[in-house]
Amino acid sequence: MIDRYSLPEMKKIWDLQSKFSYYLKVELAVCEAYVRLGQIPSESFLKIKKLASFDLKRIDEIEAEVRHDVIAFLTNVNETVGAELAQYIHMGLTSSDVIDTAFALQIKESSNIIDNKFRAVTETLKQMAQKYKHTVCIGRSHGIHAEVMTFGVKVLNWLDIFERVYKKFRYSCENIMVGQISGPVGTYSNLPMEVETIACEILGLKPARISTQVIARDIHADYMQSLALIASVIEQVAVEIRHLQRTEVREVEEGFGAKQKGSSAMPHKKNPVLCENLTGLARVVRSNSYAAMENIALWHERDISHSSAERIIFPDSLELVDFMLTRLNNVLQNLVIKENNMENNSNMFGGIVYSQRVLLKLVEKGLTREDAYRIVQKHALDAFESNGDFRKNLEGDNEVTKLLSNADIDECFDRATYLKNIDKIFDKFIVKV
Repeated sequence: MIDRYSLPEMKKIWDLQSKFSYYLKVELAVCEAYVRLGQIPSESFLKIKKLASFDLKRIDEIEAEVRHDVIAFLTNVNETVGAELAQYIHMGLTSSDVIDTAFALQIKESSNIIDNKFRAVTETLKQMAQKYKHTVCIGRSHGIHAEVMTFGVKVLNWLDIFERVYKKFRYSCENIMVGQISGPVGTYSNLPMEVETIACEILGLKPARISTQVIARDIHADYMQSLALIASVIEQVAVEIRHLQRTEVREVEEGFGAKQKGSSAMPHKKNPVLCENLTGLARVVRSNSYAAMENIALWHERDISHSSAERIIFPDSLELVDFMLTRLNNVLQNLVIKENNMENNSNMFGGIVYSQRVLLKLVEKGLTREDAYRIVQKHALDAFESNGDFRKNLEGDNEVTKLLSNADIDECFDRATYLKNIDKIFDKFIVKV
């Protein structure tokens, strides 16, 4: 993982020291389960718990000979507890019992961090939506001016998406928080099934409903898909900010430091570099989710083709999503909102965005829709093409003024009509923003 995208708390979960610490937690939980079942003396377990440790350098030395990281880990742990106690460690287990269960613990701890970052972003969005609830801006379709809306409604849409993706994330978390202590092909051939139940309870996991030698990888693929969704909605917000920061638009800007520079060549530049960065990182997380899908199809009860990929895609994706949520929250909290530019953009070309109201009013006064559309489109496109004034075009057309009074035209250009349901839209949210 590239260090610049790693936050210390998340990075620590995925370093080698932590990985083997989680392995040791699993082994100790299994020993404790055997104690509860009366198969390991409690005094022996207390000694194991006190003495069991490992050293990364020693593990590397052993692995260089045995070419198996779990065996190297177990050999080192056994060295620390002594031969008499070593007989009780890893009884009836296979390597994947330790690996997959420890993996679930790493994901669980990582998910708690993501959860907190997610909540921070949604809280920021709630505050922004409320603050800009009535800040008029232009809505766009196909990148072209459509009708007026408010920036608060735009933010509320982001909030809705984030809350929905959060539910998906939590669902995936629940599914992946499972452990297995079931032996070489999942038949509990050399250990009581109760060991799995007790050990998972100690570790705060659910026992897998069934496992082979590994926990089925569709569970992990689903979780990775949830991370890809988070990255994708972060990108959605980032892309919108990038568009709105364009010179021709200038409705929002990323915060720009007093000593910050945008270009080595052009001193005038203020670029949306943070959001561009988020867009690029989203592509990486989505690509990793594809690798997780590829990991589902293993040979028979287990092979290790998934293992090498998971050692990259899980820490990388979790560290990236952690970083992306942190960065997005920072961007949102420091976003410069150009309300005057939003207002000016909403009034471009003499209010052509009010064309639908004029169309409907002419139909109401007796014109066919086809004739009304022809008249309105002619004046709107003329204003658009010549940088003119749509309203003045209408007021200068006898075909229009014989049907519409000044009061009628005023009503068509009254933005309050377009924004009358803003409060009701906000009221749809159970948690009021």
